Amino acid sequence: MNRRTIVAANWKMNGNLNLVEYMAKRLNQVQLGENVEVIVCPSFPYLSAMANQLAHDNIYLGAQNVNVQQSGAFTGEISTSMLQEFAVKYVIVGHSERRSIYHETSVEIADKVKAVLAAKLTPILCIGESLEQRTAEQTEQVLAGQLQPVIDAIGIEKFKDVVIAYEPVWAIGTGKTASPEMAQATHLFIRQFLAANNIDVANKVPLLYGGSVNAQNCEALFAQTDIDGGLLGGASLKVDEFSQICSTVKGS
Repeated sequence: MNRRTIVAANWKMNGNLNLVEYMAKRLNQVQLGENVEVIVCPSFPYLSAMANQLAHDNIYLGAQNVNVQQSGAFTGEISTSMLQEFAVKYVIVGHSERRSIYHETSVEIADKVKAVLAAKLTPILCIGESLEQRTAEQTEQVLAGQLQPVIDAIGIEKFKDVVIAYEPVWAIGTGKTASPEMAQATHLFIRQFLAANNIDVANKVPLLYGGSVNAQNCEALFAQTDIDGGLLGGASLKVDEFSQICSTVKGS
């Protein structure tokens, strides 16, 4: 089953207009492998600038969050219809920082996935366990608990339009990375969990790994059978390194 390979950049609350210009210029020159897509998710104020400067057929714009409401008295929030005006194609949903800092529940995240799909955008659904949960051998239980509410909300068939990013919380921004074998085992569990509902859909869902991915470890991670790319944080702010990762990733 040939799934597209995805390299996604999550800038978080970082960056500026100079980085937008420099990154767009470099990415527009990158030669991508066959069936490889790159997604750049800057902070909301920079969506317009990035949209205006990206000029590569296989590089897309993404947002870091969204509200389920389309309008109203929700100060500081942003709707899917607003994102559509900036040619956004992907939306990160359920990042561990949204879960931990802003206390978003798996049910709330499922509602966001549903709203993103209704707008004909593609959600990048983030799931992952803490170090304590990994140590207690609760990883599979935690991931199942994060996936099931989404299955309940949208149905397994709609997962063919979803990207899943597995990000072990203990590896995000820490410099610690799951070994390729450990990451593969967890990605295999995720695919098997989906396959228990629909094997055809499970085989089509791109599964990304996130957590201190860099130019040195990306090839070994992305070479694993069930890892279809990565969601990068810190490395996505380094123009040369991110461009190198994008250009060296082999598609399917």
